[in-house]
Amino acid sequence: MVTRKEALAVLTAPGEPYEIIETVARGRQCRVFKNAPQTLRDIFAETRSGATFLVYEDERLTFEETWRRACTLAEALVRDFGIEKGDRVAISMRNYPEWIISFMAATSIGAMAVAMNALWQPQEMELGLKTCGAKLLLADQERLDRLAQAENPPAALKVIAVRATKPLAPGQAAWDQVMARPERDAMPDIPLAADDNAIMMFTSGSTGAPKGAYSTHRSVVSALLSWELDAKIGVMRGVLPAPDPDAPQTVALLGIPLFHVTGLEAVYLSCYRYQRRLVSLYKWDVEKAAQLIEREKITHFTAPSAVTGDLVELGRSGRYDLSSLVQCGGGGAARAPEQVKAIPGALGNAKPTTGWGMTETNAIGVGIGSTDYLDHPASSGQCSAVLDIRIVDPATGKVLGLNERGELQIRGVSMMQGYWNRPDADAESHVDGDWFKTGDVAYIDDEGFTYIVDRIKDLVIRGGENIGCAAVEGALTEHPAILEACVYGVPDERLGEEVGATVYAKGPVDQDELREFLGQRIAKFMVPRYVKVETDPLPRIATGKIAKRQLRQEAIEAMKTPA
Repeated sequence: MVTRKEALAVLTAPGEPYEIIETVARGRQCRVFKNAPQTLRDIFAETRSGATFLVYEDERLTFEETWRRACTLAEALVRDFGIEKGDRVAISMRNYPEWIISFMAATSIGAMAVAMNALWQPQEMELGLKTCGAKLLLADQERLDRLAQAENPPAALKVIAVRATKPLAPGQAAWDQVMARPERDAMPDIPLAADDNAIMMFTSGSTGAPKGAYSTHRSVVSALLSWELDAKIGVMRGVLPAPDPDAPQTVALLGIPLFHVTGLEAVYLSCYRYQRRLVSLYKWDVEKAAQLIEREKITHFTAPSAVTGDLVELGRSGRYDLSSLVQCGGGGAARAPEQVKAIPGALGNAKPTTGWGMTETNAIGVGIGSTDYLDHPASSGQCSAVLDIRIVDPATGKVLGLNERGELQIRGVSMMQGYWNRPDADAESHVDGDWFKTGDVAYIDDEGFTYIVDRIKDLVIRGGENIGCAAVEGALTEHPAILEACVYGVPDERLGEEVGATVYAKGPVDQDELREFLGQRIAKFMVPRYVKVETDPLPRIATGKIAKRQLRQEAIEAMKTPA
């Protein structure tokens, strides 16, 4: 079997479709795909066809129909809403076809498509809109209701209501009204370049405040081609089957939100060049997912560990025919090795794949699949061909060797440009020029496989969702009975981690009332599942900070002890 290094040398050589060259992009020296499309608009235009693209319940659109609707919306955004190159267009809704049409339109006219977390509550939604400086919001009824509850939403914000079921607020425009003009088949003639800004996604750091990570067309396109290259490497090495040109259209199941970098890029955007059908769920439901896999002959499924675990358990029951699946991808949080080994048996012909990436890297970083993954089930994989990684001692800054644990740092073409209007956060997260400090503790073994073993950053990763502890602590201390709060992650077999908290309260705290209180301030997935109430001040370390590690360990031990 050829090695990954040998396969890369062949597939990225001069004259090959995935040839890699050195260039300077926005002042950064990096490796790029010489033959890559310049922009997302180029990808959309080059992949127009009569093949079915979007499936949502009983609705179906071809690639061509989706393109035309996006062109029609794009013209309206420019003509009726005054959207100009560089403006931020926020999208906040379920995984409807309108989400994708809105994304295509915004990125094709030089605006930045801002993927808003659809789980945010009114205060968070208001903060996100103000953080990105959105000129326009496209939102469904759930998000319109939350916007109406915001205390001080942006005054000049324009709104297009998608699938509205209630009377619109003054100044809001209905989607059907916006799209009522004659259908177009070309995008507005606005010059675009590879290094123009394209997208913004929100990520929670140790401060808890959402930061807008923004990226160029080149960064996003490079991530898409990196996955394509990895698939070709797998075929060349014999660990993945070669594509059959006579096989039916491949089909992906979108079981996670489009505001998540995995849903947006690894699932949705990857469909264009593969001409892959995309079947969308309103929200994750394992029974509904299994029914769709059987009905639509789903071939590709990518989701966090918890969602995959749900499907594996159902697959073991034999109640549904899941044999069409050929790939079961993961991301967001490491899978348990037992789950990796269970996938081929529980999900018919599916081969497990996973990777490690971040919103800041546009989801790529290291990846692994098929027999490599089964042989190294605890690994997140080997480095993308267009990125560099290294392991650094976080205390001294010394670059470490193989099998030594330290902070994983990364750089390369797919990296975000930075955090929107946050030069302080940019400076804090970078070192030695372009190296991004991930906050993850890892090591690289003798074969080049990367293992993520811990985290430096103060985050909880629950089912692939990053939760800033400080944001939850802030919400807890708004409760009139709580004086101090410490939030941490505790192990959970299904979700990887659950949110736990220890609070110092001046009196009794009713757990149900507390969760209802928090649900009005933070997204429901952030509300702690485990809350321990103390009547004394929380312990502190020598620096005066709360002893979070101690409290987390005490909580874990308490969970092990039968009540």
